[in-house]
Amino acid sequence: MPRKRVLSILATIGVAVAGAAAAILPMTASNAAEACVAAYNNSAVYTGGQRASYSGRNWTAKWWTQGEAPSTGGSGVWADNGACGGGTTNPPTTCNYPNWVAGQFYPAGSIVRYTNGQYYRATNENPGYDPVISTWYWSPYTCTGGGTTNPPTNPGAFPVSEAQFNQMFPNRIAFYSYAGLIDAVKKYPAFTATGSDTVKKQEAAAFLANINHESGGLVYVEEINQANWPLYCDRSQPYGCPAGQSAYHGRGPIQLSWNFNYKAAGDALGIDLLNNPDRVKNESSVAYQTAVWYWMTQRGPGTMTPHDAIVNGRGFGETIRSINGSLECNGGNPAQVQSRVDAYNRFTAILGVAPGGNLYC
Repeated sequence: MPRKRVLSILATIGVAVAGAAAAILPMTASNAAEACVAAYNNSAVYTGGQRASYSGRNWTAKWWTQGEAPSTGGSGVWADNGACGGGTTNPPTTCNYPNWVAGQFYPAGSIVRYTNGQYYRATNENPGYDPVISTWYWSPYTCTGGGTTNPPTNPGAFPVSEAQFNQMFPNRIAFYSYAGLIDAVKKYPAFTATGSDTVKKQEAAAFLANINHESGGLVYVEEINQANWPLYCDRSQPYGCPAGQSAYHGRGPIQLSWNFNYKAAGDALGIDLLNNPDRVKNESSVAYQTAVWYWMTQRGPGTMTPHDAIVNGRGFGETIRSINGSLECNGGNPAQVQSRVDAYNRFTAILGVAPGGNLYC
């Protein structure tokens, strides 16, 4: 008998047995409504996997949100966990979750201990992605009993002041505001918040140096060469190019391009960029979010994300490889590489931190 058929029969039997059990067993305490978790706070920031109670029900945030009360409508950021009773749920008393293993499949809800000693919960199933890369796949998990602390959160901790930012980008246009950047980095708490103060500042300088190069000093919102625009539509993708053949050209500080990148970035950020790519050129926070998304989650033509390149000591040069690969590295375009390195050295000097080694790719 085919395996799928056997599984189907077993599943049917299991449902029948469960139904019979439910019919003859009285409700126990474990069947009662879950205790209400901490009440929703309208001013609080919730990232994917964090929970709140509201109107007698528990809710789980699917991605970053603030100021949107839990409901089944709106942006769809909240998942309804059902009615809850009085009191609050307690965190586990011991921290005995397994260590994270790269490349191992994790279903949603899995809890692991990462190499930094912190615990993370899988917000969405994933094939073993690094927990500090993206809040779409993992979110910090509070675990008591093991002496751990919550990983640092980014709001208010970005290691570049507005005055320093303005010094770095004296010719930037108003669209690329400091406030838009600060709002965007909340999506990825590990961004510029991992490692020592030196590493944090080096990562901020590396990120800003690369977007400086890509956007002409935060001046250009769209790719200049419009003749290239129709080239960024990969019709082999099952979703095609619904916004039009020339709609997926470079936008934002990282010059997000191609329909599949707009789709992937939008899915990770909880924004429909496949059908609305112009949000990247019209909304400052969204523009910056796509840049931080790429920085934290994409390897590009390199072997690691730019974030990992900095926090793992591979140097600024490896971030260039992850963004533009052989187009610039290995002698592809030394002048472009030098332009990025010059900006990085300038920005680390403003932040008062050593640039470190491995500046070239």
